[in-house]
Amino acid sequence: MTDTASSILAGTAHGPILATPEPLSFWGGVDPATARVIDVHHPLHGRCLSGSILMMPSTRGSCSGSAMLLDMALHGRAPAALVFSEAEDIVTLGALIAAEMFSQPLPVLRLPPDAWAQLALAESATITETEITAGDLVIPVTPAATATLGLTAEDHAMLDGAEGMAVQQAMRIICAIAANQDAARLISVTRGHIDGCIYASPTNLAFAEKMADLGGQVRIPTTMNAISVDHANWREQGVAPAFGGPAQALADAYVRMGCQPTFTCAPYLLASAPQEGEAIAWAESNAVVYANTVLGARTAKHADFLDLCIALTGRAPLSGVYLDKNRLARHILDVDLPEGVDDAFWPLVGYLAGKASPDRIPLLRGLASAKPTPENLKALCAAFGTTSAAPMLHVEGVTPEAGRLAADASHSRITRNEMAAGWRMLNAGPESVELIAIGSPHASLEECRALVDALAGRRATIATMITAGRQVMGEARADGTLQRLESLGVQVVPDICWCSITEPVFPPQTRALMTNSGKYAHYGPGLSGRAVRFGSLADCAAAAVSGHAPHALPHWLE
Repeated sequence: MTDTASSILAGTAHGPILATPEPLSFWGGVDPATARVIDVHHPLHGRCLSGSILMMPSTRGSCSGSAMLLDMALHGRAPAALVFSEAEDIVTLGALIAAEMFSQPLPVLRLPPDAWAQLALAESATITETEITAGDLVIPVTPAATATLGLTAEDHAMLDGAEGMAVQQAMRIICAIAANQDAARLISVTRGHIDGCIYASPTNLAFAEKMADLGGQVRIPTTMNAISVDHANWREQGVAPAFGGPAQALADAYVRMGCQPTFTCAPYLLASAPQEGEAIAWAESNAVVYANTVLGARTAKHADFLDLCIALTGRAPLSGVYLDKNRLARHILDVDLPEGVDDAFWPLVGYLAGKASPDRIPLLRGLASAKPTPENLKALCAAFGTTSAAPMLHVEGVTPEAGRLAADASHSRITRNEMAAGWRMLNAGPESVELIAIGSPHASLEECRALVDALAGRRATIATMITAGRQVMGEARADGTLQRLESLGVQVVPDICWCSITEPVFPPQTRALMTNSGKYAHYGPGLSGRAVRFGSLADCAAAAVSGHAPHALPHWLE
């Protein structure tokens, strides 16, 4: 055969082939302590990845997948090799850091689709630096292209160590990723957002403290994602010191490097939100999709660890959606808009749009007449980023770059029947719920006010919690919204998000929960081990009072 494999990261491996046609998010989809797939919606659910030749088209979802892969590599639980058929950056970065900083090589390869499909049929494979063999199948391996990266004098100085060891290490990682992305040069960015401050595993802390100890200091304004504990109150909340201590230390390491302790997964709600056309470097999948889609700013979906490297240098690979040509919609999705939709429609359609366009930027048509609010678009983007690897989407008549359409764009439709099927898939839990989870991504002030209105003076009888950023909590306190929520039995928690919350802050007695987040409806079963129900904010308010969430389609789908 003439197809060859490209070696992204060199190495040798042997093991059984574990192949899937569906991308997987390593964060929220894989338990690094066991290497088992915990995403209940994925075909590999329950399978162990350790020692396998793991084959998938690419990854999707969270930027924290790099940390998950690194943790698995450092503890002997990683796949023996990763074989993709499309470009992939997130877990590739984890493998790169395992080799670059911790001397734990893990081969990563890319195959043309036809060769990938042939290899996926084999039972096992052996990978060397020159070939892949699987029975009678032999696929030559060629080194990754080493196109010359055009570096400025300042780039060279950083790479040569003139600005310290942390900056030198950061620039080495950036240049390696730029080569993987076929970038010709680097671009200056104006601000960053760190996702790696979530204590996903001890490797996050090891990396951050190593860079801090090397003298790392960010050179651009850099905000921080939600962390894994309420920074000031975790001890009083009963969080075990074995977890709370490292989680706080991780946040403190980034603050020590000059990052702002914003502790929010919705940096677009901050006063420092970027402007249209501004080149930034954000991690956290929902924030990336919102920044590109709604704000018209420009950022790749930077993986954990790379986010800090870019903040330390102010430079990012000029590739992906930093470039005009890569911001074109390549898939048109006509949406059958039901009459009278409520806020639950937007995360549902975002979730389905990601499934329909897992590897390319879509244009959603037919939604403009519903006049989505910023909160609707926030929910849409977050759910889309859960099921798609694409860093943005367009909404015709709504988002600023919706006119960017490739001439050869493919086409499909999201029908009402597909919406009903998606609704049922996200509503596998029982009718009785013990927890209401609002704020994934972090709630805005408008969402906090909307919950007050939805409760209409009724007090919650089951645990009802909102996670929100410090700035939003300050605004809610100033206008009395926070006090009204608390008087109705709603707990508002800073710093953490539902995707990073742990017991006992997450009520241990919970058997099933309800959320208005498409993102958490997807990740929640795997992350929390609980059944999940999904609905509108009004549905959540009604369930907060009754503890009951009836199994029924929303009125706009009946």
